[in-house]
Amino acid sequence: MDLDTIVIGAGVAGLVAADRLIAAGQEVVVLEARDRVGGRTLTEDVPGTDHLRVDSGGQWIGPDQRLLAAELERFGLTTIDQGGPGEILVSLRGKKARYTGSTPRLSPATLLDVGQAMLRFERLAGRVDLEQPWRTPHADRWDGQTFETWIRKACRTRKGRDFFRIACEAVFATTAANVSLLHAMFYSRSGVSFEHLISTDGGAQHARVDGGMQQLAERLAERLGDRVHLAEPVTAIAHGEDGVQVTTIRGQYRAEHVIVAIPPTLAGRLAYDPPLPAMRDSLTQRMPHGAVIKCHAVYDRPFWREDGLRGEAAGDTAPVKVIFDATPPGADQPGILVAFIEGADGLAMSGATPAERQHAVVEVLAHYFGDEARRPVAFLERDWSAEKWTRGCYGAHLPPGAWTQVGAALREPVGPIHWAGSETAVRWCGYIDGAISSGERAAREISG
Repeated sequence: MDLDTIVIGAGVAGLVAADRLIAAGQEVVVLEARDRVGGRTLTEDVPGTDHLRVDSGGQWIGPDQRLLAAELERFGLTTIDQGGPGEILVSLRGKKARYTGSTPRLSPATLLDVGQAMLRFERLAGRVDLEQPWRTPHADRWDGQTFETWIRKACRTRKGRDFFRIACEAVFATTAANVSLLHAMFYSRSGVSFEHLISTDGGAQHARVDGGMQQLAERLAERLGDRVHLAEPVTAIAHGEDGVQVTTIRGQYRAEHVIVAIPPTLAGRLAYDPPLPAMRDSLTQRMPHGAVIKCHAVYDRPFWREDGLRGEAAGDTAPVKVIFDATPPGADQPGILVAFIEGADGLAMSGATPAERQHAVVEVLAHYFGDEARRPVAFLERDWSAEKWTRGCYGAHLPPGAWTQVGAALREPVGPIHWAGSETAVRWCGYIDGAISSGERAAREISG
């Protein structure tokens, strides 16, 4: 047997796992279905521009994401603060307002409602057992209802409910009706707090990587060299006491262990011999991804700043609920707005034409930033639900009943098969920092 471990997936989790195993003296190969590394991180060139790039995949880092910060520092990658001067826009039920700071300009009744509901939710989330959410006291009760059910009970105003629903789509890329309350609690505590997950300054969207986040995966892959095999999808895993045999479209590999570092829904589509235990197989069927179409509208300049705006907006104006400024640093740079079509809107707009999607997006941008937003010089979009080797973003979520019935199988190895990926993380589940910790954990399971 020439290999110690086979890693399936050259996203951040798989590359980190391979990197740590090689440091421990193992012989490793990484098998990647795409013709690139990076998984759900992807930095692309803007057509018609000179060296202008945007992150079409995961891009942000928060101050509490220490593992990601350490990896960026390791490779000499620097960050740019997402926030900046100017006012933020919010639009709910036809009323648009500008504000600064962390408190949206809503009516006093709405702010009080959001405040009391947020406090109640954070108290609930603080009770979750992060290592074993299914063992949380009252887990059955919380896992037996949706986040939407809780929102309807906890919020007393229509706009208060709107706020939480929009925030849910921004975090999970699906509607609150699809997410278990226990999962919402776990996910929020995993990322510090729900408020932290939806915040820019000091929150999960605090900064982005200068030159793009995909550079992290590219640097990791450079260290691995020819151990990384691109455009080689895995089709089957045979496993037993004598190790594993992994079959790809090109051939077969044998090793003592395999780390499956691809999203659960894709991991469930591989052929296993013998079949996976019922609990693990059921888990992969009950962890769907959210739906996201990430769009970049490029302008000759960041014109919104001339109006005292910082290019950040949120609201209920479909199909775009959240917008950020993606303009690179430098006074002479073009201006870029990044808009997200998420959840049910993401699924519906996936069936539209590119021209229809662009029109829908720029109309929302015009709602917030004026008529000039209707005239981008370039427009890019990435429909992650249509990506063959992803099938959705930002990560997977668990519906009611899943955590308590099959959650114990999430990280539990099946003989020589080990699981990695951001969805398996305890801290920063669903984020790049969580992908790093998952890769490190899987490597420790093998190397000790």
